[in-house]
Amino acid sequence: MPEGILSDDLILFEESRCRNKVESKKTRDLIAIASIPLIMTLGNSMFIPVLPSIRSELKISSFQVSLLITIYSAVAILLIPIAGYFSDRFGRKKVIIPSLVIAGIGGLISGLGAWWMGQSYAIIMIGRFLQGIGAAGAFPIVIPLVGDMFKSDDEVSKGLGLIETANTFGKVLSPILGSALALVVWFLPFLAIPVLCAASLVMVVFLVKVPDDKKQQAPLPFSTFFQSLIHIFKKKGRWLYGIFAIGGICMLVIFSTLFYLSDILEDAYNLHGILKGCVLAIPLAALCLSSYLTGKVIGKNKPRMKWMNFGSIVIMTGTLILCGLGGSIFLLMVWISLCGIGIGGALPCLDAMITEGIEKEQRGSITSIYSSMRFIGVAAGPPLASVLMRASTAAMFYTISGACLIAAVLALLTIHPSKSA
Repeated sequence: MPEGILSDDLILFEESRCRNKVESKKTRDLIAIASIPLIMTLGNSMFIPVLPSIRSELKISSFQVSLLITIYSAVAILLIPIAGYFSDRFGRKKVIIPSLVIAGIGGLISGLGAWWMGQSYAIIMIGRFLQGIGAAGAFPIVIPLVGDMFKSDDEVSKGLGLIETANTFGKVLSPILGSALALVVWFLPFLAIPVLCAASLVMVVFLVKVPDDKKQQAPLPFSTFFQSLIHIFKKKGRWLYGIFAIGGICMLVIFSTLFYLSDILEDAYNLHGILKGCVLAIPLAALCLSSYLTGKVIGKNKPRMKWMNFGSIVIMTGTLILCGLGGSIFLLMVWISLCGIGIGGALPCLDAMITEGIEKEQRGSITSIYSSMRFIGVAAGPPLASVLMRASTAAMFYTISGACLIAAVLALLTIHPSKSA
């Protein structure tokens, strides 16, 4: 065999070996990054099935216990855009690492306060406040960090796909894990948070390497950053406001419905523990499957995104009205699961429209604001449900179906694919 051919084969083999090594390293990086949305989702959603137990143990009202979800989200609403700006200026890991530490400390304060103190509601709320600060600086920074790590849009899309999978898996796992931990002792979910944050922190510190060229970019002055946001909203504000509102309404529906379902499963149907968590996971699993399939179907077709989003919101509106009409628990689970399918069809369309409709340089700041608007829905859902449930179940479902009707009108009138490009 000629020596040249052998040399070429060796070169190709070496290139293939190096490429496989790089891909393996990036996979480890992505797994470490994916632990962040998984843990941040668990850090909030796994308390939904435990809220009735916390209410009983602390002898507080439904509205007070709902604020455990609200305070976490309300802090994140305010701080997410600031965290996004700091990550651009000082670096992604320099924001994510202290944020994970703060979130872990918050969980530890809540857990130890519940363990050691009789009247621990105020201490738990302080811990949840700190968790919200940590969440604001961790989860939303993941998206631009993935963009930093990869050069091609295809690699970025695959990376974000893994991140979204971790996020949706967290939604399905959270009611089951929360219920299982609470079976041991009601405050154990709080104490699980520092353990989870520590595991994620170790992986991020040792496995995630941010490219050096990102560090060499000049930081954007705050005045310039603020002016760029004003320019974007002057140019594209109409459809962005619509998407922000629809995203917030979708999250309002998720958390108000789950709060109601958690309460009624325990009080009216005497379901507790892991069985209750598994029942709560059914509509979330429907949401996640729908979200995954929608992401596959919509591609980059913006008109399809608009009409799938609109159709999904119509499904949400109709099923919530049917929930308000009453019926057996079986029918209620069917309608809520169909509503979950609608939410899973709407959210990926909103994400894709923002990603495709905003320039890469401005995408991070806009997605941070979008995350804040979604957290408004998370924060408002449980307390709204607790107040409306005092009137009647029908009042709660008809109110949130009315919010969905507003979302459908916004989707129809504000989102114009030809203009949002």
